[in-house]
Amino acid sequence: MKRKLMSMLMAGLLAFGMVGCSASKADNNVTVVLDWVPNTNHTGLYVALEKGFYKDLGLNVEIMQPPEGGALSLVAAGKAEFAVSFQEEIGPALTSENPLPVVAVASIIDHNISGIISLKEKGIDSPSKLEGKRYASWDTPFERAILTNIVEGDGGDFSKVELIPNTVTDVISALQTDIDAVWVYYGWDGIATELAGLDTNYIAFRDINPVFDFYTPVLASGTKYLEENEEEAKKFLEATAKGYEYAIANPEEAAEILVKHAPEVDLELAKASQAFLANEYQAEKARWGTIDETRWTTFYDWMYEEGLIGAELGSQGFTNAYLPQ
Repeated sequence: MKRKLMSMLMAGLLAFGMVGCSASKADNNVTVVLDWVPNTNHTGLYVALEKGFYKDLGLNVEIMQPPEGGALSLVAAGKAEFAVSFQEEIGPALTSENPLPVVAVASIIDHNISGIISLKEKGIDSPSKLEGKRYASWDTPFERAILTNIVEGDGGDFSKVELIPNTVTDVISALQTDIDAVWVYYGWDGIATELAGLDTNYIAFRDINPVFDFYTPVLASGTKYLEENEEEAKKFLEATAKGYEYAIANPEEAAEILVKHAPEVDLELAKASQAFLANEYQAEKARWGTIDETRWTTFYDWMYEEGLIGAELGSQGFTNAYLPQ
């Protein structure tokens, strides 16, 4: 669902330099910028809008799709209050030559549900078996680093994986062409393959290496906005938490709400995906949205060791302070 992540980030960093940085607000209008087209990662936002959770707290919330430059640069520049982002995007943003003043304020899904999917007939039931196979690659350093880690950690030779530059937008079609394996977010594309009746193997990154249980996606905001609008930010996250809690308890109705606001979304896929994510938004933790410091830090330590970020971040880049207590 985020096939253009790294290119969008770089464009966003450039955009930030042009639009300036002003986050003061004189009203209760709140804009949330999505990371991609509407999907079940975003359902809690639409539920909170539909059910009046935002309105009840005096907020006028608008949900918009991202511009070509990406969402994160908009919150950094004070042009939007919140954005759907990812831990792997925030790290480079914080350590770039012109760092973006942004911070993650809530996890949308508690565990990383991404991994490699392939047709079962290809025999790719472990990372080393990607050797000699055609993998649809975004061709980013981040992607290569993860794939190298899991393939070679399984005794394979990453140089023998055939990387095919391909921004896959239809996983079902791709798997039925000359592509053997694709990186997917199982809650959407994986569920889509189930509905299509495909017999697949799925390798979850977090199952191969716990360091890859990073937070993706998250809600992010600008540090200046948060400093100047603490109560508004807390109200927004209170209502948003209610939206995701409702989606957890009522996945079918939540899916219908999503499709009402985004009629281009297939209802059957939305319902099946929503049933899956009902167990993933909060998972085993006590409250939706909280971020674990150890998991966050461990992943950034790995990114630094791999040269994917320019400085050690430790636990920087997130806060749980604005979530309901």
